[in-house]
Amino acid sequence: MSSRALYAGSFDPITSGHLDIIARAARMFDHVVIAIGHNPKKPGLFSITERAELVKKACKGIKNVSVTSYTGLTAEFAHKEKCTILVRGLRDANDFGSEMQMAHMNHQLDDSIDTVLIPCLQMYSSVSSSLMKEVASLGGSVKDLVPAIVEKALKKKFGR
Repeated sequence: MSSRALYAGSFDPITSGHLDIIARAARMFDHVVIAIGHNPKKPGLFSITERAELVKKACKGIKNVSVTSYTGLTAEFAHKEKCTILVRGLRDANDFGSEMQMAHMNHQLDDSIDTVLIPCLQMYSSVSSSLMKEVASLGGSVKDLVPAIVEKALKKKFGR
């Protein structure tokens, strides 16, 4: 039986921390579905289509990943994609608490789903998509904290 994992998030935009989690998950599982969630309560800087393109380009060298988008419950989408594992990245203890709640709820919604928590590398522990957008919007450098394609896209979005 092949293992399929789902890594869901907003990826607005994908960061080097996300990319590290994806690469590590791709070594653990036969296939990793990267699912860009659409949350109408959180309008993004990048459209879902732009995010998907950025994720695809950033993951170009990783053979066993695919990129898609979804709306609704992550557990339902994982079931639809035949994924029994949800991958989540952890930056710190605060993430742990919220990720545990989410893992329990997803398992409650579908008891065939388990969650694997992957701690990020220390160098990415302070990296978040929102912080990268803020720094880039103010003209700061996000080099090495986001893939080069994302750095370029952020500069374009903010007219820099």
